[in-house]
Amino acid sequence: MKIYETSVKRPITTLMIFLAIIVFGVYSFSRLAIDFFPEIELPTISIITPYIGADAASIEKNITKPLEDRLSGVNDLDEIYSTSRDNLSIITLKFIYGTDLNEAANDARNIIDMTMRFLPEDVDRPQILKFSTSQMPVIVYGVQADQNYEGLDKIIENNITNNLNRINGVASVLVRGAPERVVYVEFDPKKLEAYNITLDQVAAVVSRENIDVPVGDIETKDMEYNVTTAGEFISSDEIKNLIVGFQNGKFVKISDIAVVRDSLRDQKTIDRVNESRGVNISIMKQSDANTVQVSRKVKNELEKITKTLPADVKIFPIYDSSENIQNSINNLSETLLFAFIFVSLVIFLFLGKWSSSLIVLVTIPASLISGFIYLFLAKDTLNIISLSAITIAIGMVVDDAIVVLENITKHIERGSTPYEASIYGTNEVWTAVVASTLVILVVFMPLTLLTGITGTIFRSLGWIVSITIAMSIICAITLTPMLSSRLLKSSSLQYQDNNGKKKKKNLWQSTMGVVLDKLDNAYHKSLTYVLKHKTATLLIALAIFVGTMFLVPMLGFEFLPEADQDILRGTIYLQTGGNIDKTAEFVSKLEKTVNERYPEKYILSISAGVPSDQTASLTGTKASNEIQVTLRLKKREERERTVFEIAEDFRQFLDASPEVIKYDISAGGMGGMTNTVDVKIFGYNIDSSLKVASELQYQISKIPGARDVIIDRANDRPTFNIYVDREKAAKLGLNTAMIGSVVRNYITGYTASKYKEEGYEYDVIFRLSDVARKDVEKFKNLMITTPLGTKVCLSEVANIVEETTPLEISHENKQRVITLNAKPEGISLGELGSSINKIIDNASFPEGITAEVGGSYENLTDSFRDLITLLFVAILLVYIVLAAQFESTSMPLIILFALPFAFSGVVLALLITGNTLSVNAMLGAIMLVGIAVKNSIILVDYTNLLRDRGMRLNDAVVLGGRSRLRPILMTATTTFLGMLPMALSTGEGSELWAPIGIAVIGGLVFSTILSLFVVPVAYHTFIRSGSRRKEIMRARRQFKFIDEIVINNKDDNNNK
Repeated sequence: MKIYETSVKRPITTLMIFLAIIVFGVYSFSRLAIDFFPEIELPTISIITPYIGADAASIEKNITKPLEDRLSGVNDLDEIYSTSRDNLSIITLKFIYGTDLNEAANDARNIIDMTMRFLPEDVDRPQILKFSTSQMPVIVYGVQADQNYEGLDKIIENNITNNLNRINGVASVLVRGAPERVVYVEFDPKKLEAYNITLDQVAAVVSRENIDVPVGDIETKDMEYNVTTAGEFISSDEIKNLIVGFQNGKFVKISDIAVVRDSLRDQKTIDRVNESRGVNISIMKQSDANTVQVSRKVKNELEKITKTLPADVKIFPIYDSSENIQNSINNLSETLLFAFIFVSLVIFLFLGKWSSSLIVLVTIPASLISGFIYLFLAKDTLNIISLSAITIAIGMVVDDAIVVLENITKHIERGSTPYEASIYGTNEVWTAVVASTLVILVVFMPLTLLTGITGTIFRSLGWIVSITIAMSIICAITLTPMLSSRLLKSSSLQYQDNNGKKKKKNLWQSTMGVVLDKLDNAYHKSLTYVLKHKTATLLIALAIFVGTMFLVPMLGFEFLPEADQDILRGTIYLQTGGNIDKTAEFVSKLEKTVNERYPEKYILSISAGVPSDQTASLTGTKASNEIQVTLRLKKREERERTVFEIAEDFRQFLDASPEVIKYDISAGGMGGMTNTVDVKIFGYNIDSSLKVASELQYQISKIPGARDVIIDRANDRPTFNIYVDREKAAKLGLNTAMIGSVVRNYITGYTASKYKEEGYEYDVIFRLSDVARKDVEKFKNLMITTPLGTKVCLSEVANIVEETTPLEISHENKQRVITLNAKPEGISLGELGSSINKIIDNASFPEGITAEVGGSYENLTDSFRDLITLLFVAILLVYIVLAAQFESTSMPLIILFALPFAFSGVVLALLITGNTLSVNAMLGAIMLVGIAVKNSIILVDYTNLLRDRGMRLNDAVVLGGRSRLRPILMTATTTFLGMLPMALSTGEGSELWAPIGIAVIGGLVFSTILSLFVVPVAYHTFIRSGSRRKEIMRARRQFKFIDEIVINNKDDNNNK
């Protein structure tokens, strides 16, 4: 017993199975996390190695290079990048897509273990980090305070971070810019020398005194007592009175040689929110948590927390990804709803009966729910890609049900009962339905094999559309016949009343029916005419295709469209060498300008300087002259200017600011991504590479539409390099490491002990006084105690030279590299990248210097190469399916005649709407391979059936076209209107999915109109009467699309 027969004979069982699927689908939907994009786990791991006190060159030589040389042997490694900057080495390993990152991290860890003996003894152990989009902050808040600013770190820790960390779904809370209480012990170098005391001697005394020593227990007759020597400091004043030496008959206290300050740690950073000192709090979610729900819980918790804070402590939202996500999901949900409504109206207009329309419409939720089940089982999220896939599928899942229902209806019209017609009608077309739908599947399934960033983003789209289309086949051959057997009426009941008299025409028959009849007649006349002018028709079609292909360069090429997401980000570089105070002056100017020029401002957050936590600087500023700006704007509907217009005005302000040497402004960007062209200049000699980079920067800046052309490298800064005279030092028992350690302790300082108060620990930091640390001469005359106990001046054993050193040294594949960035403004990413490539090709570089293009432009070229390959693979697979279906090698070529005009439609639609040819639009073009071909299959298959029955070629082509016009228009219109809300959407996130809808609609409309004429002409031209008749007859026995012709003419309609 066939599956469709079983479904008709056992309707309750069939209904219960689909009900169970829907219930499980609804449950799956309720359990889905919500995000903007699918989780992107890049195939990279980073090795972070802090080495406090070392400059970039030392980090490169002593940390980065030894690690790079050995880590380059990790299995499946694709590329290796590194950045050496003051105090920190960052090495990034990029692996081939599909590599098990846990295994790769273990391999890297083993190599690091073996390499540790080649690194400096006092270096911190390298940390291994894996990157995923789930590790990015989902929400960022700013905290301000006035009177309570000095205690803000404890307020945040006790009241905010501890509570937020307890929220289910929160992975971690990162605080930047909080004031930190410390105890500074600042020594006068002259007094240290006069009393013959070293820092190590003082530190030893402090360590011995600042300790509680458990003594033991004392038992008396009635009690047992625990005895402890309580030596830990209970006040920072106790440090002042510690005796550290004896000189000239008197004891020397710390207060005699140093100043003890209970203060805040020196500010090397600037963190401000809305023109006030502020602290940034970033909340990261767990990888499987729902972004929107986590954000909602955080907001609810902060509302409670705010009530417990001092009156002057204020909390401001700086960035909330859930708002963009929620708005985008809501907009896409509305698009999906409108698509359902439009498809429903089309089905009713064509079918004219509510019962028939309901049978087809039930297919939509029954099919689409399978997409949510897949997301749940695959542990994926509900995001704009998955919802876009559902929206794309909504117009296609009804196609199979329409074909099955139409054939069932024809059997009923011939006199069969609905029960018999449901079985016989489905039996005739089920193989053809499966075969034709395979055409759609072979187009979308290859999307699941995409690699790289494109595959990571769009792979779920291929899975969801494929699964929902496959489910629509099951619905069409089970649910549709079952419902038809119960809801449709027999022919006599449809056209006769209870007295056996003919019913009057209903509203649909007298309106829509008449329109469709006229459309049939008009198409019949037009097709007859073009068949008489086949050569002219084919030449005109060829001219249209070739002409539109010449328009492709006018579109421009883009990786992902940029979007107005109410946020502007920028990095501003001031003159090198200035301290944090100079940066603070410009920050004040910046804040004033933003308030005056941008009424659209909602939140202004500014960060500058290098955080004391070096790992925090991975995503923050890297120097005191570097400023990061985040300008959050009011909602799009609340402002007149777009984020791009505001960004351009902001650039003009920065251009007019003499303090600014360069800047990088990012406005828009889908999901935080920005379109850039990177030029990578390779060469060991940094000065030569910088010279080449400057020349290229000048030439690229002259390209119309090139903006923010900057060398992504901080300028060299003034440095005192200490060159130790090894011979002199050795004679005194000293070496470079010992001298460097002593000087670092004097200048940078070090934590000598801890001071506890009310349960909290504070660092006790030893260093030279502020005056001594800023006086170059005093620095040169520092006294160093030798192992022999004698003292020697630093300048006696070392030569101190003022030089310039790089703040940062970057490597790519173990070669030094300097990167030049440029953004397109008013031109496409592809145009800018092509222009830059021409400049590089025509440039001549010194020996040892090479340059190549990368960045988003590299992603663009890689993605388009993959997608073009995918396009040809899809066409080949479609050809294979069609050849198997028709048992012919020539028939598929006739059907594929519709494809060129689909691509012509894509080009024209994008050109008319002002869109570029992006990865999204290219995906729409690939989808058309299946959509456009399916209409041609309907046309050619029925024409073959007429010829099999002995009809002449010309008559079969004309009648086949006329008879299949309605189902072709119906399936095309449902797909068109299903995509229309997507194409017309203007809400948040629409920049991502609108190009897909525009491409599909343009290609579908153009290919449908032309294929209704070009495919019959091609069929008439290349298939001759009697040719391959046996082959065609054999194919007809295997794949019948429709059993019998029903010629609809006016007389037949009147008789009904």
